[in-house]
Amino acid sequence: MELERFSYDNKIVRNFGFATMLWGIVGMLVGLIIASQLFYPALNLNLQYTTFGRLRPLHTNAVIFAFVGNAIFMGLYYSLQRLCKARMFSDKLSKIHFWGWQLIIVAAAITLVMGFTTSKEYAELEWPIDLGITLVWVIFGINMFGTILKRREQHLYVAIWFFIATWVTVAVLHIVNSIEVPVSFLKSYPIYAGVQDALVQWWYGHNAVAFFLTTPYLGLMYYFLPKAANRPIYSYKLSILHFWALIFIYIWAGPHHLLYTALPDWAQTLGVIFSVMLIAPSWGGMLNGLLTLRGAWDKVREEPVLKFMVVAVTAYGMSTFEGPMMALKNVNAIAHYTDWIIAHVHIGGLAWNGFLTFGVLYWLIPKLYKTELFSKKLANVHFWIGTLGIVFYASAMYWSGIAQSLMWKEFTDLGVLQYPNFLETTLQIIPMYIIRAFGGLLYLSGSIIMVYNLVKTAKAGKFVSSEETEASAMIRTKDRFKKGIRHRFLESKPILFLTLATAAILVGTLVEFIPTFLVKSNIPTIANVKPYSPLELQGRDIYIREGCVGCHSQMIRPFRSETERYGEYSKAGEFVYDHPFLWGSKRTGPDLQRIGDKYPNIWHYMHMEDPTSMSPGSIMPHYPLLLSQKLDISTTPKKIEVMRSLGVPYPDGYENIANKDLKKQADEIAKNLNENGIATSSEKEIIALIAYLQRMGTDIKVKNVIGK
Repeated sequence: MELERFSYDNKIVRNFGFATMLWGIVGMLVGLIIASQLFYPALNLNLQYTTFGRLRPLHTNAVIFAFVGNAIFMGLYYSLQRLCKARMFSDKLSKIHFWGWQLIIVAAAITLVMGFTTSKEYAELEWPIDLGITLVWVIFGINMFGTILKRREQHLYVAIWFFIATWVTVAVLHIVNSIEVPVSFLKSYPIYAGVQDALVQWWYGHNAVAFFLTTPYLGLMYYFLPKAANRPIYSYKLSILHFWALIFIYIWAGPHHLLYTALPDWAQTLGVIFSVMLIAPSWGGMLNGLLTLRGAWDKVREEPVLKFMVVAVTAYGMSTFEGPMMALKNVNAIAHYTDWIIAHVHIGGLAWNGFLTFGVLYWLIPKLYKTELFSKKLANVHFWIGTLGIVFYASAMYWSGIAQSLMWKEFTDLGVLQYPNFLETTLQIIPMYIIRAFGGLLYLSGSIIMVYNLVKTAKAGKFVSSEETEASAMIRTKDRFKKGIRHRFLESKPILFLTLATAAILVGTLVEFIPTFLVKSNIPTIANVKPYSPLELQGRDIYIREGCVGCHSQMIRPFRSETERYGEYSKAGEFVYDHPFLWGSKRTGPDLQRIGDKYPNIWHYMHMEDPTSMSPGSIMPHYPLLLSQKLDISTTPKKIEVMRSLGVPYPDGYENIANKDLKKQADEIAKNLNENGIATSSEKEIIALIAYLQRMGTDIKVKNVIGK
């Protein structure tokens, strides 16, 4: 059989590899800074651009889409060419993909720090950047499928199955969750509101973890783990079961992020059921990875690459057991809104994604530079420092989370809250935040050691940008539907495979979405709930801009401890005009759903100027610039117009007089502050924010009347 000569493009792999290292250090450094801000608030620097609220989404986006994203593309571009025995479809598309992705990362970093955010978890980027992501993802897809279609190997290896599922599902998730109406160049409102927005967001949020942080990494595991161990994957049949069960079940599980909220009970129940079912396929993948190393444990002890990979796959198993357990309503009642969630997320992020990335880098860079790793000793040092970092980080956050939940729920013998002041809990867990930051410092230090080691490796070797190789042309054989080869037939039909994978992820999506959007009884309306006034709408956007939702929830669950602490539990009909919803996912500070009318205007003014003046020991950032910055009311007419187009019942033409009403309400608040000794004017941003805070939850607020 005649062999065809061709070459692999290593340059694109190298570029994504070094981008992975660069953005990894940046993302981890920002994470260390915001972790330190929680026990040393002075690190906020009293600047708008460096507060926890603005830096937190920068950290999550940098780690997920910059560090992990570049690592995915690094591993995919290397493995896909070799599995298909073909160079990438287009070198030009590869370059556009690389530079387009880096441009998106830079744009995200700049806009998030400047306060341009949708506030939606893992989807904070505004509409122009969303369009850029869509364009780059399509380019990536064309390049990937073009390579698959011109392959010399007839059957698609399991890693490629996961790459295909990743591409199509991320495309669906991104497009559906990012449908928004622009207000200006960097401001938009989502078309969904309240409960519907929450469902769509956590369908996206959970499955961004599933199909960006999990399925592509399983593809990398299925390729690089056998390569590093020099052994075949344990079970082909288990791979088939793992893949199809995982992508079908995962898409249903998003509602488990919204247990005990205003989401309809049937949707919450679906989320719980499918979350528990996820244990089986997830552990199937973990066992397939670990059993590949059967008989090779001596090699694991010797090779740092395999050490990283073993811990990564084990952490995948731990996370995918803990996740379903946390989806049980009795466990969720304890864990949700606490630091337990932070521990869970970082077991997956630091150990599964981080350690597998490190293992791939340690294996790949020497291969690209045709040399040996500069120092195995340094790699082992990195492994143990990183492992200790994970242990310190996770154990501190588990301890902190359990302490939070127990203190929030504790009652005295007289039936009143033991710790009615939320700040009592915060002060109790400060030592845990210090330990968490120390763990992060260890992990970052290990990553810096890795970068040094790999740079020295690269300098010692010789990079071959275009690696010459040869392979025979593909001989197409007819796979028939006979026992034992049904899936082999499917593996030879990439377009059919893509179609079936798409169908698998759409079933659960449609079952959850159609009733929620079309059956009105799922979201009963409340007559007292009215649209926000123009000033309140502007204040709400300031609240979003400053990232307040990152620390404060707006969702009181129907627990006695929460209704005693915060007030009447939240109803679905309260949020019908909320574009976007702001239920939150973490309580670093108290819930704010019923904050309206609880404190006078002067309290809010002084609290934003210096939180410790109202709450001694508070770790909240200072916001002095809100007191001096002038509110931009030129956007009010367009905001009203867009909101009306989304179904908010503002009268026709109201945008033309909205600023008149805005000024009237602002003047009343400013007058009240002036009467209480605060010299300010109605034009300041703080006035709008106070208006929003004073409105929050008051439409159906139930006042406690003792003796009646």
